[in-house]
Amino acid sequence: MSATDQGCLYLCATPIGNLEDITLRALRILKEADYIAAEDTRHTLKLLNHYEISKPLISYHEHNKKQRGPEIISLVQEGCRVAVVSDAGMPGISDPGADLVSLAYEAGIRVTIVPGPTAALSALVLSSLPTQRFVFEGFLPRNKKARLERLRLLQRESRTIILYEAPHRLSSLLKDMLDVLGDRRIAIIRELTKIYEEVLRMSLAESVNYYQDRTPRGEFALVVEGADETLQQKSFSDLTVEEHLKEYLRAGLSKNEAVKQVARDRKIPKSQVYPFSIGLDLPD
Repeated sequence: MSATDQGCLYLCATPIGNLEDITLRALRILKEADYIAAEDTRHTLKLLNHYEISKPLISYHEHNKKQRGPEIISLVQEGCRVAVVSDAGMPGISDPGADLVSLAYEAGIRVTIVPGPTAALSALVLSSLPTQRFVFEGFLPRNKKARLERLRLLQRESRTIILYEAPHRLSSLLKDMLDVLGDRRIAIIRELTKIYEEVLRMSLAESVNYYQDRTPRGEFALVVEGADETLQQKSFSDLTVEEHLKEYLRAGLSKNEAVKQVARDRKIPKSQVYPFSIGLDLPD
């Protein structure tokens, strides 16, 4: 490692499926680390055993991050080199790695990245949908009401949308997306880089029908076509600024967030939108 006299936190990407996708640098970092902080130590152990790497493992995940985060930071402050890995892909994406980075910067310790595979970008490239502009939403809320609210916020999103979903929730998510977003193109990408990798390109309506008599298996990345910008601009013109604000308030945005989004939608300064938000209450 480049700094043997001081501690460092290494955000180390690991394979999203095929174990051969790990980089030479990532293997070196894992071999030279004093500790490896892993989302699931059992899962990470399979990777380490495959490459004959033996290092002390620290469990670091969503349910113990408040306790383990400061402990990991303390190790780095003492001069240890700690590699952080998720179950697959880049730590900090849909896992608590981002919280650890914030703690590290607050503590003034060195943080660096060991780049590698990410499921979101891999799925986007495979999808055949536009890649120039996209938005990553990760896992939507499990609660149906909260999930529908998030989808309503994405209703007018013109960029390509990337989502993750577990197999047992896939069918219900597809139905919700069809109801809220309307029928549009989607790529359903399953088991990326694994032996049963599958890419399904169809419409949302077709995807709902497809899984009516099929049981989803594996981990899924969904890439959804963005809304038509021309149609969106036309629909915005049918709303007053106040009505536009109310739509976002109803979807769960704060007043400040709603002002920013309406300004973006209508391509006008926030200062022109803000006066309409004064005294505006959450609609029934």
